[in-house]
Amino acid sequence: MKFLLLNQCFYPDVVSTAQHLTDLATELSARGHDVTVIASDRGYDDPQVRFPRRETWNDIRIVRIPSLSLGKSSRWRRALNFGSFVVVCALRLLLLGRFDVVVALTSPPLISFLAALLVRLKGGRFCFWVMDLNPDEAIAAGWLKQNSLIACVLEAMLRYSLKRADRTIVLDRFMRDRVLAKGVDAKRVTIIPPWSHDDAVSFSAAGREVFRAQHGLADRFVVMYSGNHSPCHPLDTLLAAALKLRTRDDIVFSFIGGGSEYRKVQEFALHQSLNNIRCLPYQPLDQLSHSLSAADLHVVVMGDAFVGIVHPSKIYNVLWMGAPVVYIGPQPSHITDLALPLTHKQHGDVEGVTEAIVRASRQPTRTSYETRIFKKEMLVPQLLRAIEGDSVENLFLPLPDSDQRCADYHTGDSAVMPALQATRHPH
Repeated sequence: MKFLLLNQCFYPDVVSTAQHLTDLATELSARGHDVTVIASDRGYDDPQVRFPRRETWNDIRIVRIPSLSLGKSSRWRRALNFGSFVVVCALRLLLLGRFDVVVALTSPPLISFLAALLVRLKGGRFCFWVMDLNPDEAIAAGWLKQNSLIACVLEAMLRYSLKRADRTIVLDRFMRDRVLAKGVDAKRVTIIPPWSHDDAVSFSAAGREVFRAQHGLADRFVVMYSGNHSPCHPLDTLLAAALKLRTRDDIVFSFIGGGSEYRKVQEFALHQSLNNIRCLPYQPLDQLSHSLSAADLHVVVMGDAFVGIVHPSKIYNVLWMGAPVVYIGPQPSHITDLALPLTHKQHGDVEGVTEAIVRASRQPTRTSYETRIFKKEMLVPQLLRAIEGDSVENLFLPLPDSDQRCADYHTGDSAVMPALQATRHPH
Protein backbone atom coordinates (compact mmCIF):
# COMPACT_ATOMS: atom_id res chain seq x y z
CA MET A 1 0.00 0.00 0.00
CA LYS A 2 0.99 3.62 -0.49
CA PHE A 3 1.27 5.60 2.75
CA LEU A 4 1.60 9.34 3.26
CA LEU A 5 2.72 10.54 6.71
CA LEU A 6 2.25 14.20 7.69
CA ASN A 7 3.99 15.90 10.61
CA GLN A 8 6.23 18.88 11.11
CA CYS A 9 9.00 16.73 12.60
CA PHE A 10 10.68 13.61 11.30
CA TYR A 11 14.09 11.95 11.23
CA PRO A 12 16.72 13.12 12.08
CA ASP A 13 14.93 15.55 14.44
CA VAL A 14 15.01 14.43 18.07
CA VAL A 15 11.67 15.59 19.52
CA SER A 16 9.26 12.88 20.62
CA THR A 17 6.81 13.07 17.70
CA ALA A 18 9.70 12.83 15.23
CA GLN A 19 11.07 9.74 16.93
CA HIS A 20 7.70 7.96 17.11
CA LEU A 21 6.76 8.81 13.53
CA THR A 22 10.19 7.64 12.39
CA ASP A 23 9.58 4.31 14.13
CA LEU A 24 6.24 3.96 12.36
CA ALA A 25 7.63 4.88 8.94
CA THR A 26 10.53 2.47 9.33
CA GLU A 27 8.24 -0.41 10.23
CA LEU A 28 5.86 0.35 7.37
CA SER A 29 8.75 0.39 4.91
CA ALA A 30 10.14 -2.85 6.34
CA ARG A 31 6.73 -4.47 5.72
CA GLY A 32 6.99 -3.62 2.03
CA HIS A 33 4.76 -0.54 1.94
CA ASP A 34 5.52 2.50 -0.20
CA VAL A 35 6.09 5.33 2.31
CA THR A 36 6.27 9.09 1.72
CA VAL A 37 6.75 11.62 4.53
CA ILE A 38 6.13 15.37 4.38
CA ALA A 39 7.87 17.32 7.14
CA SER A 40 9.63 20.62 7.77
CA ASP A 41 13.12 21.35 6.50
CA ARG A 42 13.95 23.06 9.83
CA GLY A 43 14.79 21.61 13.22
CA TYR A 44 11.83 21.84 15.58
CA ASP A 45 13.70 23.25 18.55
CA ASP A 46 16.52 24.90 16.61
CA PRO A 47 15.21 26.34 13.31
CA GLN A 48 18.78 27.19 12.30
CA VAL A 49 19.27 23.47 11.71
CA ARG A 50 18.30 22.69 8.12
CA PHE A 51 17.62 19.29 6.60
CA PRO A 52 17.76 18.28 2.91
CA ARG A 53 14.59 19.13 0.97
CA ARG A 54 14.58 15.73 -0.71
CA GLU A 55 15.97 12.53 0.74
CA THR A 56 15.48 8.78 0.58
CA TRP A 57 16.26 7.08 3.87
CA ASN A 58 15.53 3.42 4.63
CA ASP A 59 13.48 3.33 1.39
CA ILE A 60 11.32 6.16 2.77
CA ARG A 61 10.83 9.19 0.52
CA ILE A 62 11.14 12.33 2.64
CA VAL A 63 9.84 15.62 1.26
CA ARG A 64 10.78 18.56 3.47
CA ILE A 65 9.10 21.88 2.92
CA PRO A 66 10.10 25.45 3.87
CA SER A 67 8.27 27.67 6.34
CA LEU A 68 8.78 30.88 8.25
CA SER A 69 11.11 30.89 11.24
CA LEU A 70 10.20 33.86 13.40
CA GLY A 71 11.04 32.23 16.73
CA LYS A 72 8.77 31.21 19.60
CA SER A 73 8.98 34.32 21.75
CA SER A 74 5.35 35.29 21.14
CA ARG A 75 2.09 33.65 20.15
CA TRP A 76 1.77 35.55 16.89
CA ARG A 77 5.25 34.45 15.83
CA ARG A 78 4.42 30.82 16.55
CA ALA A 79 1.08 31.18 14.72
CA LEU A 80 2.81 32.58 11.64
CA ASN A 81 5.39 29.79 11.73
CA PHE A 82 2.66 27.15 11.88
CA GLY A 83 0.48 28.94 9.35
CA SER A 84 3.25 29.21 6.78
CA PHE A 85 3.99 25.49 7.11
CA VAL A 86 0.33 24.60 6.64
CA VAL A 87 0.01 26.81 3.52
CA VAL A 88 3.12 25.38 1.86
CA CYS A 89 2.07 21.87 2.85
CA ALA A 90 -1.38 22.36 1.31
CA LEU A 91 0.17 23.50 -1.97
CA ARG A 92 2.54 20.54 -1.96
CA LEU A 93 -0.29 18.08 -1.31
CA LEU A 94 -2.15 19.32 -4.38
CA LEU A 95 0.75 18.12 -6.52
CA LEU A 96 0.74 14.63 -5.08
CA GLY A 97 -1.20 11.67 -6.38
CA ARG A 98 -3.52 9.39 -4.47
CA PHE A 99 -2.42 7.41 -1.40
CA ASP A 100 -4.10 4.36 0.06
CA VAL A 101 -3.63 5.66 3.61
CA VAL A 102 -2.84 9.15 4.91
CA VAL A 103 -1.62 9.39 8.51
CA ALA A 104 -1.54 12.83 10.15
CA LEU A 105 -0.20 13.77 13.55
CA THR A 106 -0.81 17.07 15.34
CA SER A 107 2.24 19.23 14.63
CA PRO A 108 1.59 21.88 13.54
CA PRO A 109 -1.87 22.02 15.13
CA LEU A 110 -4.66 20.81 12.85
CA ILE A 111 -2.49 19.61 9.99
CA SER A 112 -4.99 16.76 10.22
CA PHE A 113 -7.51 19.07 8.53
CA LEU A 114 -5.35 19.06 5.39
CA ALA A 115 -5.15 15.26 5.53
CA ALA A 116 -8.93 14.98 5.81
CA LEU A 117 -9.41 17.30 2.83
CA LEU A 118 -6.81 15.41 0.78
CA VAL A 119 -8.59 12.10 1.34
CA ARG A 120 -11.95 13.69 0.56
CA LEU A 121 -10.51 15.05 -2.70
CA LYS A 122 -8.39 12.11 -3.87
CA GLY A 123 -9.69 9.11 -1.94
CA GLY A 124 -7.99 6.66 0.40
CA ARG A 125 -8.22 6.15 4.14
CA PHE A 126 -7.36 8.76 6.76
CA CYS A 127 -5.84 7.86 10.12
CA PHE A 128 -5.54 10.58 12.75
CA TRP A 129 -2.76 9.98 15.31
CA VAL A 130 -3.60 12.45 18.08
CA MET A 131 -0.49 13.47 20.03
CA ASP A 132 -2.26 16.46 21.58
CA LEU A 133 -5.60 18.21 21.13
CA ASN A 134 -5.95 21.71 19.69
CA PRO A 135 -7.61 24.13 20.08
CA ASP A 136 -8.23 22.50 23.49
CA GLU A 137 -4.58 22.99 24.42
CA ALA A 138 -4.52 26.64 23.35
CA ILE A 139 -7.70 27.34 25.34
CA ALA A 140 -6.41 25.53 28.45
CA ALA A 141 -3.14 27.49 28.22
CA GLY A 142 -5.02 30.79 27.96
CA TRP A 143 -3.80 31.51 24.44
CA LEU A 144 -7.35 31.47 23.05
CA LYS A 145 -10.69 32.43 24.57
CA GLN A 146 -13.18 29.57 24.71
CA ASN A 147 -15.87 31.15 22.52
CA SER A 148 -13.74 33.40 20.34
CA LEU A 149 -14.16 33.29 16.57
CA ILE A 150 -10.72 31.74 16.06
CA ALA A 151 -11.37 29.07 18.69
CA CYS A 152 -14.70 28.19 17.08
CA VAL A 153 -13.14 27.92 13.61
CA LEU A 154 -10.30 25.73 14.90
CA GLU A 155 -12.75 23.56 16.84
CA ALA A 156 -14.79 23.07 13.68
CA MET A 157 -11.63 22.03 11.81
CA LEU A 158 -10.76 19.54 14.54
CA ARG A 159 -14.24 18.03 14.58
CA TYR A 160 -14.14 17.70 10.80
CA SER A 161 -10.80 15.88 11.04
CA LEU A 162 -12.09 13.53 13.72
CA LYS A 163 -15.33 12.72 11.92
CA ARG A 164 -13.59 12.15 8.58
CA ALA A 165 -10.96 9.86 10.11
CA ASP A 166 -11.43 6.15 9.48
CA ARG A 167 -9.32 5.51 12.58
CA THR A 168 -8.35 7.88 15.38
CA ILE A 169 -5.49 6.82 17.64
CA VAL A 170 -5.38 8.51 21.04
CA LEU A 171 -2.81 8.10 23.80
CA ASP A 172 -4.87 7.53 26.95
CA ARG A 173 -8.42 7.09 28.25
CA PHE A 174 -8.75 10.78 29.15
CA MET A 175 -7.92 11.83 25.60
CA ARG A 176 -10.40 9.24 24.34
CA ASP A 177 -13.13 10.76 26.52
CA ARG A 178 -12.43 14.23 25.11
CA VAL A 179 -12.55 12.92 21.55
CA LEU A 180 -15.79 11.02 22.12
CA ALA A 181 -17.33 14.15 23.62
CA LYS A 182 -16.84 15.80 20.22
CA GLY A 183 -19.29 13.35 18.67
CA VAL A 184 -16.89 10.72 17.31
CA ASP A 185 -17.99 7.10 16.95
CA ALA A 186 -16.30 5.12 19.73
CA LYS A 187 -15.73 2.17 17.37
CA ARG A 188 -13.29 4.29 15.35
CA VAL A 189 -11.20 5.42 18.34
CA THR A 190 -8.32 3.30 19.62
CA ILE A 191 -6.07 3.87 22.64
CA ILE A 192 -2.41 3.16 21.95
CA PRO A 193 0.07 4.96 24.23
CA PRO A 194 3.46 6.06 22.89
CA TRP A 195 6.10 3.42 23.39
CA SER A 196 9.42 3.55 25.17
CA HIS A 197 12.53 3.48 23.02
CA ASP A 198 13.77 0.43 24.85
CA ASP A 199 15.71 -0.71 21.78
CA ALA A 200 17.86 2.41 22.01
CA VAL A 201 17.43 3.66 25.58
CA SER A 202 18.44 1.73 28.69
CA PHE A 203 20.39 2.37 31.85
CA SER A 204 24.09 2.79 31.12
CA ALA A 205 26.46 2.89 34.08
CA ALA A 206 29.38 3.92 31.87
CA GLY A 207 27.30 6.52 30.01
CA ARG A 208 26.06 7.88 33.33
CA GLU A 209 29.57 8.59 34.55
CA VAL A 210 30.68 10.10 31.24
CA PHE A 211 27.67 12.43 31.06
CA ARG A 212 27.99 13.49 34.70
CA ALA A 213 31.69 14.24 34.26
CA GLN A 214 31.10 16.24 31.06
CA HIS A 215 28.50 18.50 32.64
CA GLY A 216 29.81 19.01 36.16
CA LEU A 217 27.38 16.59 37.80
CA ALA A 218 29.88 14.16 39.30
CA ASP A 219 29.47 13.48 43.02
CA ARG A 220 26.14 15.34 43.07
CA PHE A 221 22.58 14.13 43.56
CA VAL A 222 21.01 14.92 40.17
CA VAL A 223 17.33 15.90 39.91
CA MET A 224 16.40 15.82 36.22
CA TYR A 225 13.59 17.18 34.10
CA SER A 226 14.14 15.99 30.53
CA GLY A 227 11.69 16.80 27.76
CA ASN A 228 9.52 19.56 26.36
CA HIS A 229 9.45 22.81 28.33
CA SER A 230 6.03 24.27 27.65
CA PRO A 231 3.10 25.88 29.51
CA CYS A 232 1.48 22.43 29.47
CA HIS A 233 4.24 21.28 31.82
CA PRO A 234 4.61 24.20 34.28
CA LEU A 235 7.97 24.07 36.05
CA ASP A 236 7.34 26.79 38.66
CA THR A 237 7.09 24.38 41.59
CA LEU A 238 10.27 22.55 40.63
CA LEU A 239 12.13 25.82 40.12
CA ALA A 240 10.93 27.06 43.51
CA ALA A 241 12.31 23.87 45.06
CA ALA A 242 15.65 24.53 43.35
CA LEU A 243 15.63 28.00 44.88
CA LYS A 244 14.95 26.60 48.38
CA LEU A 245 17.84 24.15 47.95
CA ARG A 246 20.30 26.70 46.58
CA THR A 247 22.65 26.20 49.55
CA ARG A 248 22.79 22.42 49.12
CA ASP A 249 26.01 21.92 47.16
CA ASP A 250 25.31 18.20 46.93
CA ILE A 251 22.05 18.61 44.96
CA VAL A 252 21.88 19.86 41.38
CA PHE A 253 18.92 20.30 38.99
CA SER A 254 19.35 19.36 35.34
CA PHE A 255 16.85 20.71 32.79
CA ILE A 256 17.29 19.02 29.41
CA GLY A 257 15.24 19.70 26.30
CA GLY A 258 13.68 22.72 24.67
CA GLY A 259 10.44 24.52 24.00
CA SER A 260 8.91 27.91 24.68
CA GLU A 261 9.58 27.76 28.45
CA TYR A 262 13.20 26.62 28.19
CA ARG A 263 14.50 30.18 28.13
CA LYS A 264 12.44 31.01 31.22
CA VAL A 265 14.30 28.32 33.14
CA GLN A 266 17.61 29.83 32.03
CA GLU A 267 16.45 33.33 32.96
CA PHE A 268 15.20 32.16 36.36
CA ALA A 269 18.57 30.60 37.15
CA LEU A 270 20.37 33.77 36.01
CA HIS A 271 18.05 36.18 37.83
CA GLN A 272 18.25 34.19 41.09
CA SER A 273 22.00 33.60 40.69
CA LEU A 274 21.46 29.86 41.06
CA ASN A 275 24.50 27.66 40.60
CA ASN A 276 22.49 24.47 41.16
CA ILE A 277 20.71 24.53 37.77
CA ARG A 278 22.15 23.08 34.55
CA CYS A 279 20.33 23.70 31.26
CA LEU A 280 21.15 21.45 28.31
CA PRO A 281 19.54 21.01 24.85
CA TYR A 282 17.66 17.96 23.59
CA GLN A 283 19.95 14.96 23.42
CA PRO A 284 20.09 12.82 20.26
CA LEU A 285 18.57 9.37 20.59
CA ASP A 286 21.96 7.65 20.59
CA GLN A 287 22.98 9.77 23.61
CA LEU A 288 19.69 9.63 25.47
CA SER A 289 20.69 6.63 27.57
CA HIS A 290 23.68 8.58 28.88
CA SER A 291 21.72 11.68 29.84
CA LEU A 292 18.74 9.88 31.40
CA SER A 293 21.02 7.46 33.27
CA ALA A 294 22.78 10.43 34.85
CA ALA A 295 19.72 11.26 36.98
CA ASP A 296 19.26 10.11 40.56
CA LEU A 297 15.68 11.39 40.58
CA HIS A 298 13.47 12.07 37.55
CA VAL A 299 10.66 14.61 37.55
CA VAL A 300 7.55 14.34 35.36
CA VAL A 301 5.26 17.36 35.16
CA MET A 302 1.78 17.97 33.74
CA GLY A 303 -0.43 21.02 34.12
CA ASP A 304 -3.70 20.64 35.97
CA ALA A 305 -5.82 21.75 33.00
CA PHE A 306 -4.19 19.46 30.46
CA VAL A 307 -5.42 15.97 31.37
CA GLY A 308 -6.59 14.35 28.15
CA ILE A 309 -5.09 17.16 26.08
CA VAL A 310 -1.40 16.33 26.29
CA HIS A 311 0.37 13.12 27.24
CA PRO A 312 3.92 13.43 28.66
CA SER A 313 5.47 10.42 26.95
CA LYS A 314 8.82 10.94 28.66
CA ILE A 315 7.57 8.70 31.48
CA TYR A 316 8.05 5.57 29.35
CA ASN A 317 11.76 6.14 28.71
CA VAL A 318 12.25 7.27 32.31
CA LEU A 319 10.94 3.94 33.59
CA TRP A 320 13.80 2.12 31.89
CA MET A 321 16.35 4.17 33.82
CA GLY A 322 15.40 2.74 37.20
CA ALA A 323 15.61 6.04 39.06
CA PRO A 324 12.77 7.09 41.40
CA VAL A 325 10.18 9.50 39.95
CA VAL A 326 8.46 12.58 41.35
CA TYR A 327 5.27 13.43 39.49
CA ILE A 328 3.99 17.00 39.83
CA GLY A 329 0.48 17.26 38.47
CA PRO A 330 -3.20 16.36 38.77
CA GLN A 331 -4.81 13.13 39.84
CA PRO A 332 -6.29 11.20 38.13
CA SER A 333 -4.21 11.35 34.98
CA HIS A 334 -2.53 8.86 32.68
CA ILE A 335 0.53 9.03 34.97
CA THR A 336 -1.41 8.00 38.07
CA ASP A 337 -3.28 5.39 36.00
CA LEU A 338 0.02 3.53 35.69
CA ALA A 339 -0.06 2.78 39.44
CA LEU A 340 3.66 3.43 39.69
CA PRO A 341 5.47 3.62 43.04
CA LEU A 342 6.19 7.28 42.38
CA THR A 343 5.97 10.33 44.63
CA HIS A 344 2.98 12.46 43.68
CA LYS A 345 2.80 16.16 44.52
CA GLN A 346 0.41 18.91 43.50
CA HIS A 347 1.47 22.10 41.75
CA GLY A 348 2.32 24.75 44.33
CA ASP A 349 3.42 22.23 46.95
CA VAL A 350 6.97 23.54 47.05
CA GLU A 351 7.59 22.22 50.55
CA GLY A 352 6.40 18.74 49.57
CA VAL A 353 8.56 18.62 46.44
CA THR A 354 11.57 19.93 48.35
CA GLU A 355 11.11 17.33 51.09
CA ALA A 356 10.76 14.56 48.50
CA ILE A 357 14.05 15.60 46.86
CA VAL A 358 15.90 15.82 50.18
CA ARG A 359 14.51 12.48 51.32
CA ALA A 360 15.57 10.80 48.07
CA SER A 361 19.05 12.31 48.31
CA ARG A 362 19.60 10.79 51.76
CA GLN A 363 19.20 7.23 50.51
CA PRO A 364 19.52 7.00 46.72
CA THR A 365 17.72 3.97 45.31
CA ARG A 366 17.15 2.30 42.00
CA THR A 367 13.68 1.12 41.04
CA SER A 368 13.17 -1.90 38.78
CA TYR A 369 9.96 -1.63 36.75
CA GLU A 370 8.24 -4.34 34.74
CA THR A 371 7.06 -2.38 31.70
CA ARG A 372 6.38 -4.97 29.04
CA ILE A 373 3.11 -3.45 27.85
CA PHE A 374 4.88 -0.20 26.97
CA LYS A 375 7.61 -1.78 24.89
CA LYS A 376 8.00 -0.78 21.27
CA GLU A 377 7.76 -4.41 20.17
CA MET A 378 4.24 -4.63 21.59
CA LEU A 379 2.78 -1.24 20.74
CA VAL A 380 4.10 -0.67 17.21
CA PRO A 381 2.34 -3.81 15.87
CA GLN A 382 -0.90 -2.54 17.42
CA LEU A 383 -0.47 0.79 15.65
CA LEU A 384 0.33 -0.93 12.37
CA ARG A 385 -2.84 -3.02 12.64
CA ALA A 386 -4.88 0.11 13.30
CA ILE A 387 -3.63 2.10 10.33
CA GLU A 388 -3.53 -0.87 7.97
CA GLY A 389 -7.24 -1.28 8.53
CA ASP A 390 -7.47 -4.21 10.94
CA SER A 391 -9.75 -4.20 13.96
CA VAL A 392 -7.93 -3.24 17.14
CA GLU A 393 -9.35 -3.48 20.65
CA ASN A 394 -8.78 -0.77 23.23
CA LEU A 395 -5.99 -2.38 25.22
CA PHE A 396 -5.58 0.38 27.74
CA LEU A 397 -8.95 1.00 29.35
CA PRO A 398 -8.82 0.59 33.15
CA LEU A 399 -10.88 -2.04 34.88
CA PRO A 400 -14.00 -0.80 36.63
CA ASP A 401 -12.85 -2.30 39.94
CA SER A 402 -11.61 0.74 41.86
CA ASP A 403 -9.45 -1.44 44.09
CA GLN A 404 -7.24 -2.17 41.11
CA ARG A 405 -6.31 1.53 40.94
CA CYS A 406 -5.77 1.08 37.22
CA ALA A 407 -2.85 -1.24 37.81
CA ASP A 408 -4.46 -3.69 35.38
CA TYR A 409 -5.92 -2.89 32.00
CA HIS A 410 -8.78 -4.38 30.03
CA THR A 411 -7.63 -6.16 26.89
CA GLY A 412 -10.99 -6.21 25.16
CA ASP A 413 -11.58 -9.93 25.71
CA SER A 414 -11.82 -9.84 29.52
CA ALA A 415 -8.22 -10.97 29.94
CA VAL A 416 -6.20 -9.05 32.48
CA MET A 417 -2.62 -8.00 31.88
CA PRO A 418 -0.47 -6.77 34.75
CA ALA A 419 0.53 -3.22 33.94
CA LEU A 420 3.41 -2.31 36.15
CA GLN A 421 5.13 -3.79 39.12
CA ALA A 422 8.17 -2.46 40.89
CA THR A 423 10.74 -3.33 43.48
CA ARG A 424 13.28 -1.05 45.06
CA HIS A 425 16.86 -1.72 46.03
CA PRO A 426 19.80 0.48 47.03
CA HIS A 427 22.38 1.73 44.54
